[in-house]
Amino acid sequence: MALGRAGVALPLLLPRRPAGSGTAAASPQPPGAVVRVPWALRQRLQRGAQRRRREQREAAAPPRSGKLLLRSRRPELSQPRWQTVGRWERPPLVSAGWKHRKAYGDYFQLEPSQQAAPALQALPAEGGQGPTFAELGLQPALLAGLERLSIGRPTAVQRLAIPALRRGRSALCAAETGSGKTLAYLLPLLERLLGRPEAPAAEAAAGPAAPRGLVVLPSRELATQVGAVAAALCAPAGLAVRGLTGGGAAGGLRRQLRAPPPGPAVLLGTPGALREALRRRFLALERLRWMVLDEADSLMDESFTELLEEILAHAPLAVGAPGPAGPDEERTQVVVVGATFPTGLSETLAKFTDVGRFVTLSTQSLHRLPPHVQQKFVRLKGRDKLPELLQLLKERPSSGGAVLIFCNSASTVNWLGYILDDHRIKHLRLQGQMSAAARAGIFASFQKGDVSVLVCTDLASRGLDTSSVQLVVNYDFPDTLQDYLHRAGRVGRVGSKAPGAVVSFVTHRWDVDLVRKIETAARKRTGLPGMDSINKPSPNAG
Repeated sequence: MALGRAGVALPLLLPRRPAGSGTAAASPQPPGAVVRVPWALRQRLQRGAQRRRREQREAAAPPRSGKLLLRSRRPELSQPRWQTVGRWERPPLVSAGWKHRKAYGDYFQLEPSQQAAPALQALPAEGGQGPTFAELGLQPALLAGLERLSIGRPTAVQRLAIPALRRGRSALCAAETGSGKTLAYLLPLLERLLGRPEAPAAEAAAGPAAPRGLVVLPSRELATQVGAVAAALCAPAGLAVRGLTGGGAAGGLRRQLRAPPPGPAVLLGTPGALREALRRRFLALERLRWMVLDEADSLMDESFTELLEEILAHAPLAVGAPGPAGPDEERTQVVVVGATFPTGLSETLAKFTDVGRFVTLSTQSLHRLPPHVQQKFVRLKGRDKLPELLQLLKERPSSGGAVLIFCNSASTVNWLGYILDDHRIKHLRLQGQMSAAARAGIFASFQKGDVSVLVCTDLASRGLDTSSVQLVVNYDFPDTLQDYLHRAGRVGRVGSKAPGAVVSFVTHRWDVDLVRKIETAARKRTGLPGMDSINKPSPNAG
């Protein structure tokens, strides 16, 4: 007999010892003996038996046919496209056992489920390819600028944002990386400037620069890139565009702001340079009609928060503040743009403007893994990462496009660069400890195709146009899911020749925790968890 959970004796069948077996010292089992089997042990044995029966059934089952959504080294853990996983189900994960030392060498791969980027697909209600830029009501001067840029039809975020921003609404605009967010805000905001031209002011030449549009960006490289797009759009309309990215002495700031009367219509700048120009009174924001905060998650970094708040304090944003044309003019339009929004963003904005008036514009693919990009995750020991990377680079054909190799620190970028030098692999390095001028030259050289391999930190993962890149290697796995999305967004962008691929080396136990979340989201076809931070605060917040 055995005791159950409640202490009740249960019958227990024991094998009868054959006659004459054992030693003389062994005593026979006394009749009526009770063997106590703990309830927890019985449950564990039952679960083990159920698991073994399930594995036997899966091994005996015929292989699953059809195209795969997730390909595993172990076929029983592969998932075909037709298979759906419920919201509350816990799917079997390849990465479930990746914290064990026996998992080294295991991998899984997310296969592309579509060819085109989600940003290029029209909504079913629109039919065909959706409206053209002309059908969205843009002026001929802007259409001429788009033709100079060889841009044909609007993307999903552009179709969503252009009508809303043309109406003058302040907005939180969220869309996946590489979806065309720059044109989504530049086109409607420039349209508003063209709709209300201003005559040159007599004091414009002598006073501080007073732009009517301002774009705040986190890096010099991004400001230069967006500035080139803005200049191409504004040239047919005769609007002056200037970039303010620092320059050391006061004379450098003055030269960057110099423009024919009535001064620059549109100004693009980094937070540090803009604050310095405001403090020196080289710049005034009283005539500002709109302000854009691009790459909002980077602008909300600790190093930028104080600078950004000082810039916002100079703009006519507050409730009751007079607009550019007087008390009857509406307040400055504010547009916040990004692929991810950090916590605390709305609270910061609420100190200066009525966030309750903002509209939220977001695409259907926001915070989702790119469905047209192949993504591979490999479990490796730290010492195996370098041989794996070298093999990957040497086996890649010369016509395979550019390669981005991401590291988590500047020291790793430098160390890895020395190794690539030893193996005669031509490359460039980009990290935050370099001077701004050196960084600008390096990225420009990479974009022109002078060198096809760039070893970099997350400095290159935000906003920069990398349409020539066809392979991203996460040599160090990113620290957050947001960083993974931004890195993966360097391939498969609007304008890219091929969707590209992402290869991630998974070495640390904390990396495995993030990979499990990514694998679960991929199997369930849902967005990544913990990234819904675009909600507006309550009216009394701030």
